[in-house]
Amino acid sequence: MTMTRTPLNTRQAGVCLHIASLPGPYGIGEIGAEARAFVDKMRDMQLGVWQFLPTGPTAYGDSPYQSLSTFAGNEMLIGIGDLIEMGLLLEQEVEALATLPTQFVDYGALIPLKNGLLNTAAQRFPFKASDEIQAQCAAFIAENDAGWLHDYAVFRILKTRHGERPWREWQSEYVQRDEKALQEINKSAAEQVRAIKIIQFLFHYQWQQLRDAAQASGVSLFGDMPIYIALDSSDAWANRDILCLGEDGEPDHVAGVPPDYFSEDGQLWGNPLYDWDAHAADGYQWWIDRLRASTKLTDIVRIDHFRGFEAYWSVPAGADTARVGTWEPGPGDAIFDAMKGSLG
Repeated sequence: MTMTRTPLNTRQAGVCLHIASLPGPYGIGEIGAEARAFVDKMRDMQLGVWQFLPTGPTAYGDSPYQSLSTFAGNEMLIGIGDLIEMGLLLEQEVEALATLPTQFVDYGALIPLKNGLLNTAAQRFPFKASDEIQAQCAAFIAENDAGWLHDYAVFRILKTRHGERPWREWQSEYVQRDEKALQEINKSAAEQVRAIKIIQFLFHYQWQQLRDAAQASGVSLFGDMPIYIALDSSDAWANRDILCLGEDGEPDHVAGVPPDYFSEDGQLWGNPLYDWDAHAADGYQWWIDRLRASTKLTDIVRIDHFRGFEAYWSVPAGADTARVGTWEPGPGDAIFDAMKGSLG
């Protein structure tokens, strides 16, 4: 019997490099031409695996492990050069980006500049993008809108309107997701909502081009998925029923790990904990959707803090350290049985 060769049963050499650390002319590593050139170099060096950090949109602090969405892509990683080639941006419009540092990412300068350019590209998209690409965009929105995309777009708009404050500090009607208030946002901010969805499509469109290039070069893309989501995220805002949160959106216990030889106080992460009973009642559908979305981007995925599926460390909210936590049972084999049954 011949065993099928896969990235998991074949010994390979690889590299761990976050996308943002790629060299490039526009202030940050991107998933466009520079990333595709990198997989070509990996092929030439006979490197078969590219591992990187989570690729979701980051918030204050710019950590890939505290993302505004576990499903969305980080808009800052979109390739500017590819947008120029598509006719969505002009060379002279990106000159300010080209003046940013190349030895490190100056997020404070990068984010407003690039957001402005991405919004310009989104506005031009209906007029400049080919019919084929526009059809792909429509299909992307139709496939993802109900699951996460629309919630993410509205979340980003409301976060901007509230001065980037955490969603628990927004006006009460938005904290509680009042249906009438959200309908008003859908109406008054329809163009902004559409722009955010187009920008997300552009990320996923460019990512698919990168994945095609990687497959052609024999390179496996190795992603990273934190087990916990950020409290200040569209995921938490829109899915409170699967998290241990109060009516005000605040957790009574948060995630961490106990003291060990690395840290005498343990680690106090502060992420909201999952309501595993609620997940089980729904057949772990949110997790299935999350893993399915990841497999569309990567060939391999590492779930950070995998140990938390067996048992997790629960720390009272407001504690100064993780010392006062307790072990609580996780979902165990049940979640993996559900994933295997749905995803194969």
